[in-house]
Amino acid sequence: MGESILTAQNLSKVVPSAEGELIILHPLNLELNKGDSLAIVGASGSGKSTLLGLLAGLDLPSSGEVTLAGRALSTLDEDQRARVRAEHVGFVFQSFQLLDSLNALENVMLPMELEGRKDAREQARHLLERVGLGQRLSHSPRQLSGGEQQRVAIARAFAANPDVLFADEPTGNLDSHTGERITDLLFELNKERGTTLVLVTHDERLAHRCRRLIRLEAGRMVGPLEP
Repeated sequence: MGESILTAQNLSKVVPSAEGELIILHPLNLELNKGDSLAIVGASGSGKSTLLGLLAGLDLPSSGEVTLAGRALSTLDEDQRARVRAEHVGFVFQSFQLLDSLNALENVMLPMELEGRKDAREQARHLLERVGLGQRLSHSPRQLSGGEQQRVAIARAFAANPDVLFADEPTGNLDSHTGERITDLLFELNKERGTTLVLVTHDERLAHRCRRLIRLEAGRMVGPLEP
């Protein structure tokens, strides 16, 4: 048995609407160990991004509990949840969320500098080289294509050696060749560092490289499935 890093128990999300309560996510349970990889798949509107946000502590459930790195998130205030995320979690969002005032190298250095690491520049350079951007270190996000910005975001996500990496469509803005290269990198780092991957994706090839897969339909888990 591996060491549990992320669990969800009877996790659900309900929001008010003009017609009454709208169930975004029906109750579900899951448990991930360190080094696991999980793909969350389903049609648009199926609840994938909602589930990702709940697991990461970016949103609170209507019922149930998420335990991340041994901390029950519903028992924490927002500052405490933010601290848990800072210490244990990395993110790759579809919107990249890079800082325009910083170049590629500085964007990747930032989480390491916040930790006080003296090797931030060296490690950031190494990660950017691994995602194929060794010649673009001094470029600002505005000078990079969407695919290049995605690669900077992935390098930054791994910079702090997170226990869990949450990624929302990590290959969605990439051509097929670059997407395959980034997928390889995600799983290399998953293996090298024991990082748990939780990926929302429409890419069935990426999904089936994960050790575990769950499919959502109208907010219901119709798995879990083992690829």
